[in-house]
Amino acid sequence: MFSAIIIALLVSMALAITRALLGPTIYDRILSVNSIGTKTVLLMAAYGFATGRPDFLDIALVYALINFIGTIAILKFFEYHDLGSGAYQEDDY
Repeated sequence: MFSAIIIALLVSMALAITRALLGPTIYDRILSVNSIGTKTVLLMAAYGFATGRPDFLDIALVYALINFIGTIAILKFFEYHDLGSGAYQEDDY
């Protein structure tokens, strides 16, 4: 059962990599990279349970948090062209 899940995740990751390489806009590419990160978390969890080592879930949760923070940082960079503090600056308005 877990082997079928792992194969399905690998196939969907291959499709997401194709989308990341061929995406017409930067937001399509960011979305596909985020999707690859989410599927990696699922792959780590499925592999951990398939091998009888559910402690892979801790690693998967940390990776999910890093994936989320990285996606937010990349989106902020492409929106504002800066990763600064985001505090009010007088020349903004």
